[in-house]
Amino acid sequence: MLEFRKDLFAAERDDNLNIVGKGTQRQDMPGHVTGRSPFFDDHAFEGLLHLKVVRSPHHHARIRHIDVAAAERAPGVKRVLRGADVPVNKNTLLSLINFGKDDEPTLAVGRVAYKGEPVVAIIAETEQQALAARALVRVDYEVLPHVFDVEEALKPGAPVVNETYPNNYFEYHERYDHSKLRFGDVDRAFASADLIVEDRYQMSPIEHAPTETNGSIAAPEQDDRYVVHSCAQGLFFSLGTAAKILNLESNRLHFIGGTVGGGFGGKVDSLTEPLSILGAMMTGRPVRYVLDREEEMLYGSPRGAERIYIKDGIMRDGRIVARRIRSYFDAGAYTRLSSYAAIKCTAHLPGPYTIPNVSADIYVAYTNRCPSTAMRGFGITAVDFALEVHMDKGAEACGMDPMEFRILNAYRDGDMKAHRRVAKNTALIECVQVAAEKAGWPLSDEARRQSSLTGGGGARAAIPATPLDDNGRIGRPETRVGQSTETLPAGTTRIPLTVQPVMEGSAEARPLPAAVPQYEPYRPTPQGAQPVYQPPAAAAPPAPPPPAASPAPAPQTQHGAVRFSSVFGTRRR
Repeated sequence: MLEFRKDLFAAERDDNLNIVGKGTQRQDMPGHVTGRSPFFDDHAFEGLLHLKVVRSPHHHARIRHIDVAAAERAPGVKRVLRGADVPVNKNTLLSLINFGKDDEPTLAVGRVAYKGEPVVAIIAETEQQALAARALVRVDYEVLPHVFDVEEALKPGAPVVNETYPNNYFEYHERYDHSKLRFGDVDRAFASADLIVEDRYQMSPIEHAPTETNGSIAAPEQDDRYVVHSCAQGLFFSLGTAAKILNLESNRLHFIGGTVGGGFGGKVDSLTEPLSILGAMMTGRPVRYVLDREEEMLYGSPRGAERIYIKDGIMRDGRIVARRIRSYFDAGAYTRLSSYAAIKCTAHLPGPYTIPNVSADIYVAYTNRCPSTAMRGFGITAVDFALEVHMDKGAEACGMDPMEFRILNAYRDGDMKAHRRVAKNTALIECVQVAAEKAGWPLSDEARRQSSLTGGGGARAAIPATPLDDNGRIGRPETRVGQSTETLPAGTTRIPLTVQPVMEGSAEARPLPAAVPQYEPYRPTPQGAQPVYQPPAAAAPPAPPPPAASPAPAPQTQHGAVRFSSVFGTRRR
C-alpha cells in the first residue's frame, strides 16, 4: 500500500495535530443537535418592523416613474425608501480595498440591469402589511434590449449592461480589459506539436441554497449606535460596506454574527444589512429584512457562469508543449467579486502541470443576469473541472492512460511555473499514485517509480523567450499602440508593460495624473541613450506660502467615513 509522501511536507506538518481518523467533536455540535444554537433571527425586539423590497420584473429597463402614494397610505406602513434616501447609493464590495469602481446601487435609480434588482423598500408593522403595500407600488418601465451571453456582451453594439463599465467588461486599474498570462512561444509550439486538442466548456450559475436565507435585524441603541444581528459570512466586510453606503463612522455600527445557517460564499455580499440599518435610522425602531425562499433562489447571488476554451499542443509521447486558454466570467449586471475570481483563475493556470508554452486571456463580462459572487473555490473550481476533463481528452488523443498522462506532465520540485515562480513541495505524482492504488487502477512500473522530488529543474526550470503580439496586449482597444510584435528575452522574470502607459483621464473626466506610475524598478538610462518615456515638461507652480501648523488631516476615503482597513492602515474613529 502506497503512503502519502510525508517527507515532502516534513518541515510544514506535525502529525501530532492530525485529526483524520479520530472522533473529534465540533465545538458547535451540542448547540446544533439540541436546537440551542442562536441564529440572527432568534433575537426578539419590541416594536420590530419588517422590510420588503419591490423588485424589477424586467431584465433591463429604464425607470420612467415610480408611484408610491398608495403604498405610503397602506395600513401599517411606516416608511417607503427610494434610491434618493440612500446616502451613498453606489457601491462595489472590493472598494473596501480600493479595487474597482462603484457600480451597483442599493436601490435602483433611473434604470434596472437585471430581473429582481431592488427598486423600492417598504417598512411596515408586520410582514403581511409590508407585502400588501409592496403590491401597491407602481413603476413605469421602458423595456430595453438585454444580453445574456458573455461573448455577445463584449461585441461592438451590444446593449450596455453596466454604465460604469460601458464596454461590458471589468477594467483592471481603470485601464486593462482583461487579465492575462504569457509564457513561451505558444504559436511556435502549436506548429511543432503532433496533436492539437481543443474544446469549449460551459458552467452554469449555481445557487447556494442555504437552509437559512440571507437576512439581518438592525436596531437603534441608546448611544447613537446601531446593533446589527446578521448571518453574514464576512462580518467586517458587511460592517465596512454598510458604513460606506450609509456614510457612517464604522464605530457607530455594532455587528453581531454567530451561527450561519449555510453560506458557502453566498453570504458575503451584504444583501440586507444596509437597508435594515437605514430602516432603523429612518424609523427609530428595529427593522428586520430577510429574503424569502423565492428571493433567495432567484435573486441571491449565485456562483457565476464561466465559459472556458482550452487548446493543447501534445507530442506523441504525451508531453504537453503548449496550452492556450480563453475564459469568460459572467459577472451578471454588477461586479461584486467576479474581478477577484478572474485573478484567482489566472493565478491558477495552467493547472498543476509543467507546460513550457502557455497563453491565457481571462475576461470579466457584464450581462443582464443576477450579479454573481463567491462560492467554494470560485475562480478555481470551474477551470479545474475544464482542465481535468481536457487532460482526459488529451490522454485519449495520444493513446495514453489518463493517470500516467498526468504523472508525465505533473510539476516536479524545481520546475518553472508559467508565472515565473519555481515549483516547491509538489505532490501531484504521489497523489495520483495513491488514488490509483486505492481505486485498483493499474499503473506501469515506470509510473509507480516516478517521484515529485526527482526529474524537475534543469531545462524544465528555464524561462523561455516570450513573444507578445496585439492579442497579448492588455488595455482598452484604443490604447493598444506600439510595435506589432515584441519578444521578451529568455530568463525575463517579469513581463513589463508592452508600451509605456498613456494615462488618459477616466470616464468620470478626472484630471490626468501628474506622472506615469512606476510599474518597473528604476533603471538609469545609459549615457547617450534616450529614455523610453519622457513625461511632458510642465511649468512649476509658484511656491505656496508656508502653511500654518495644524494637526494632520484625517485619512480620506471614497465615501467620507473613516473606517479601519487592514490593507491601508486607516484607523477607525
